[in-house]
Amino acid sequence: MSSAFKAALIQTNVSNDMAENVAFVREQARLARDAGADFVMTPENTGLIGANRAETLEKAQTEENHAMLAACRAVARETGAWFLLGSVHVRVPGEEQIRNRSYLIDAAGGIVASYDKIHMFDVQLAGGESYRESSTFRPGERAVLAETPWGVLGMTICYDLRFPYLYRELAHAGATMLAIPSSFTVPTGQAHWHTLMRARAIETGCFVFAPAQVGTHKGSNRKTYGHSIAVAPWGEVLADAGGEKAGVVVADVDLAKVEEARKMVPSLQHDRKYAPPMLHKATIAKAAE
Repeated sequence: MSSAFKAALIQTNVSNDMAENVAFVREQARLARDAGADFVMTPENTGLIGANRAETLEKAQTEENHAMLAACRAVARETGAWFLLGSVHVRVPGEEQIRNRSYLIDAAGGIVASYDKIHMFDVQLAGGESYRESSTFRPGERAVLAETPWGVLGMTICYDLRFPYLYRELAHAGATMLAIPSSFTVPTGQAHWHTLMRARAIETGCFVFAPAQVGTHKGSNRKTYGHSIAVAPWGEVLADAGGEKAGVVVADVDLAKVEEARKMVPSLQHDRKYAPPMLHKATIAKAAE
């Protein structure tokens, strides 16, 4: 097993037209392979971003018939690269809600693992943007690790980023790489994106790969932050696709850096059990009358 490889992050500006998005991902995956990429990754919502909840539900496809999943499996076979399909909307027969599901695909086009987003983005931002993913998506219930030719990958999606215990558990279970495909809003991206991505890498001593959506999305007018990013275990940013346009960036990865970082600060070995916090109430003397 080689520790060195090239990782490509495809930054997309998807519309609510699946065929249009499939064509773009195919094109960029081929460009990534031409640039030497061994492992190609796409963002959350690679299939489409619906205009509204009704359209998102209407256009969700089953795993067996999903056009974007089929296209990514075909591109993996064609190029011989491994593929992380960041996420697509998957309809599961018998379930009212749909799944926000990520797929790891091997070089032969086989599905190695899948992961359903656990944490739902239910927020009201100060600028008026409102999201309630739990009204559309059924949350996942399990963390996922998967083997690749280079090391073990921990699979997560977007809002999971804000729950650091998930990443620590993935690292303790063997992850040396973390995937965080995302569709970050512009306000939260400007405030937190780079800080949180670097923090997850530093805390776990893992490589972090976060392909992202960017720009204003045709058909929905949703705006996303971009800045697809690859971060090394010591916190160095290896690649950043910027916040202006769709495309692909490639990063050189050497998993030997994981052991180096973890030796310098072996915090994963220093976890200790402790009692839960207890509030100590202060006695406040009343002022003399």
